[in-house]
Formats: sequence, structure tokens, C-alpha cells
Amino acid sequence: MKRNYFIVALILFIFFVISFLTNILGPLIPEIIKDFNTSLAMAAFLPFSFFIAYGVLSIPSGMIVEKYKEKRVIVLAFFISFLGALLFSVFPKFPVALVSLFMIGAGMAMLQVAINPLLRVAGGEEHFAFNSVMGQLFFGLASFLSPQVFSYLVINLDNYSSDSDRIITLFKGLVPENLPWVSLYMIFALVSLLMVIIISFIRLPKVELKEEEKAGAWDIHLQLFKNKTVILFFIGIFAYVGTEQGIANWMSEFLSTYHGFDPRVEGANAVSLFWGSMTVGCLLGLVFLKFLDSKIVLRLFTSAALLSLTAALFAGPNISLWAFPATGFFISVIWSIVFSLALNSLDKHHGSFSGILVTGIMGGAIAPLIIGGLGDLIGLRLGMTFLYITLGYVLSISFWARPLINNKTITMRTKEKK
Repeated sequence: MKRNYFIVALILFIFFVISFLTNILGPLIPEIIKDFNTSLAMAAFLPFSFFIAYGVLSIPSGMIVEKYKEKRVIVLAFFISFLGALLFSVFPKFPVALVSLFMIGAGMAMLQVAINPLLRVAGGEEHFAFNSVMGQLFFGLASFLSPQVFSYLVINLDNYSSDSDRIITLFKGLVPENLPWVSLYMIFALVSLLMVIIISFIRLPKVELKEEEKAGAWDIHLQLFKNKTVILFFIGIFAYVGTEQGIANWMSEFLSTYHGFDPRVEGANAVSLFWGSMTVGCLLGLVFLKFLDSKIVLRLFTSAALLSLTAALFAGPNISLWAFPATGFFISVIWSIVFSLALNSLDKHHGSFSGILVTGIMGGAIAPLIIGGLGDLIGLRLGMTFLYITLGYVLSISFWARPLINNKTITMRTKEKK
């Protein structure tokens, strides 16, 4: 099939939108704690509501895509996201926020399942790896920009004057005066609705799912859940996403509580740099994987992440402010390496196994909740030491993983040519 650059660009934009909606919770949590007067544990139910949707819907979404095809699922996903964001925009209450985030998370889970096979077809199978990396770059760019948008909206709405620009003037008449960050949900609703309209009028290419992309029946999933390797790698993905979201969601509150940094400025910038550092680290990781076995790269980067996390939690203000984003740099390679090690450890049922692994994203629901609960009991600093457990498990994978196929390195290729 001829490459469709417009559809590829559209899918990359969808990656951008997914990330923008997904990774804004970190800067929002200090505002929600203050404005709704919640405990740390209660605030942690926000990321829980969002990411538990992945655990509930990832496997069913694969089956829905096979039955109803990509376009219907993508339109439905954005419509659900629109309804969720609109609900909170109209009724900005804490219980409504939980329902809203579950709906947005459900939409994002459906999109994640639908767009990757579509990207392979639209961009050409031989370019799929390159386009997938491009997708991650767009994902990282949106994660970097969303906290900046948060700061721009909240600070300017709080300091509104007759000289404010048209965007701020528009939102000033729409959002509650004491909840300026609700403007973000209005943006979420508008973007989601625009995507519903755009996708509805676009003809998407027909996708013939490869065997490894098919979801498989429930009995195959049940069979896989009896496999020790499947369980161990599922926990690995669970632990990684738990680490990622545990840091991203709590770093701004940590920097405010222990070092007095403003969550709207330094806190938001730290979250922005965290995601930006992950993007840069991902690119560097690709280079390392050309020269070293993936298990060695995983070991090196995860060990460095543990050291950086220690500095973030126990060093002084300035070091902590930079160590959190540095941790993002070092954990950047974990997802792709653990996922590839997992798939390369089984010789069949890769589609069903992928669905199980993606379900592990619900680690982003559980870990922040545990940290918040511990934070209420023993303080947020000690609560965040829970991340030593999740990172420690990821580190263990670099020792016990036994893939059937190892990643090729430049040295290996050279030997094969002789």
C-alpha cells in the first residue's frame, strides 16, 4: 500500500493529544489538594481513576477494534474523552473529577490500542519502527508542553487585567474564579470534540491485523496468565508505569512541601523537564541499544535512576529540583526494553500478550495511590521511597530475563559478516 503522509501526520498528532491529556496530572495535584482540601491519599485517587481505565479496557479494546475497526473506535474514544472533560468543566467537584478522569482514561486506552496498527499500514511496514519512534517524540513533546500551558493559564488567570490577551479574557468568563486550572479541562473537551469531527470526515486506510497484533480470545488470555514469564513481565510493566507516574504526579507536591517551590512555576517546570528529559533519554537509549545488549542498557539506566531518585528525595532544594527530571532521563528506556524483552520471551500469542502487558499500565493507578496513603501516614518523602521497590523490580529483570531473541548490536552484525 502507498504511504499516506496525511494519515501518518494525523496519527502523530493523536499521540500528541493522548500525551497532553495523560500527563498533566502532576502539576494539577497540588492545586487540587489546596482547592478541594484533600489528603494526599484522596488526591491520589485522581491518577488512580485515570490509569485504572487502562487495566479495565486495554484487552477488551483490542477485541472491539477487531470487530468495529479503527475509525469507529477512535471516534468513540475521543467522544468519551470529550464527555469526561466537559462533565468536569461544567461541574468542577472532586467526585466528578474522579468520574471525568476515568472517562478520559478510557478514551486514551482505546486510542492506544487502535492507532499502532493504523500507523503501520499508513506509514508502510518498513517504516513502522521509525514512525513509532516519531510517535514517542510527539508524545514526549506534548508531555513537555502541557505543564507550560498549565502555568500560562493559571498564572495569567490569577493575575487577570484589562491588558490580558484574548485567550485569557475568554477563559476568565468561563471558569470559576477560584479554580483557574479548570480551564485545562475546557481545552481537553474542545480538542477531543475537534478530533471527533476531524476523524469522522477522514477516510482511514483498511487495516489487516498481523497475527501478533490480534487480541485473541479470552481463553488464550487465561492460558497466558498461567505462564510464569507472562506474570513476571506484566509486573515489570506495572512497576515501570507505577514508577513513572509516582514521580510525575508527586514531584511538584514534594518540591512544594519540602523545599517551598511554587507548584505553578518551579513545580510545573520540573514536571515539564521530567517529560522532556524522558524524550532525550529515549533517543540516547536507541544509540546504546546499537552497541550493548538490552539487559545491560536496562541495568545501567535503572541503576542511574535509583541514584537520581535518592538525590531527588534526600538532597537539598536545588539538587532535588534537577534530580527529579534527571530520573525521567534514566527511566526513559525502561518501557521499550521491558516490552521487547517480554515479547521476545514467548514464541506465540504476541497479540494477546501485548494486551496483557498494556494492562500493566494500571500500575500508574496503584503506585501513586500507595505513595499518597503512605504520605499521609509517614510523610511524602518516605512515602515516595516506595519507588525503590518498583525500580528494584525493574532492575531485577536485567538479571533474570531470558529472551529467545536478543537485540542485534553493531558488534554482532560485524561478526555475522565475517
